[in-house]
Amino acid sequence: MLKSGLYIVSTPIGNLGDISERACQTLDMADIIACEDTRMAKKLFSLLGLKSNKKFICYEDHREENVACEIVELIKSGASIALISDAGAPLISDPGYKLVKLCRKQDIYVTAVPGASAVISALQLSGLPTNRFMFLGFIPNKQKARIEFLKEFQNINATLIFYETAPRLTSTLQAMRDIFQRREIAVAREITKIYEECLNGTADELLAHFALTPPKGEIVLMIAPPEKQKEDIDITAELKKYLEQMSLKDAVNAVSDLSGVKKNIIYQEALKLKK
Repeated sequence: MLKSGLYIVSTPIGNLGDISERACQTLDMADIIACEDTRMAKKLFSLLGLKSNKKFICYEDHREENVACEIVELIKSGASIALISDAGAPLISDPGYKLVKLCRKQDIYVTAVPGASAVISALQLSGLPTNRFMFLGFIPNKQKARIEFLKEFQNINATLIFYETAPRLTSTLQAMRDIFQRREIAVAREITKIYEECLNGTADELLAHFALTPPKGEIVLMIAPPEKQKEDIDITAELKKYLEQMSLKDAVNAVSDLSGVKKNIIYQEALKLKK
């Protein structure tokens, strides 16, 4: 029997074998299950062989504050409540933090039952730096908002992690190409499932791939940190040398790679020299 309180339970993100024994026991013993979608929650219980003859409460964004108060009252009356999301770790780009905050404010017992997380699994697959990373949730749908959102994190010295949908991936990669230029990007999809893959490359390389193979499934997008500033060089002198040997575009790319200075800055300098 579970003592009264809130149990934050992580569920599989694809492979049912990733559910922990403790998570199964908690879900089986909890009096009430708080979930985003009661139908999906009951389906999960069926697949895991757990009894679903208990109360399921719909806990979603637009009802979060009202339902949070209801859950707190149920716990105060002695109930044990397990909070789950549709998949993975609750609260990560899903509702729940307001409930946890309210419970802690009222000295209600709160505990987490760890498990699968798309954010961490994708980062582990990516081969990008893991010593410092920032999870930024879903990218805005509209183009203007998307660009403003991405620019806000352009110079953060960390691996950036986003959630994205397959239909919007191309538009997002196009925006990333302009903002993050040639920084390495990783696209992880269908994590823990049969068709799991993680592709790395520049935005242009990934756009070329997905033009031939349209993306499907759940997607986690990651961007490598900006490269450290390279040793100072005489940009004008280097440009003069390269412009004698190659096109303006190739010269700009070469000096940008050599110096670590952004291409648009190098390009303006190259235009001056051309004149």
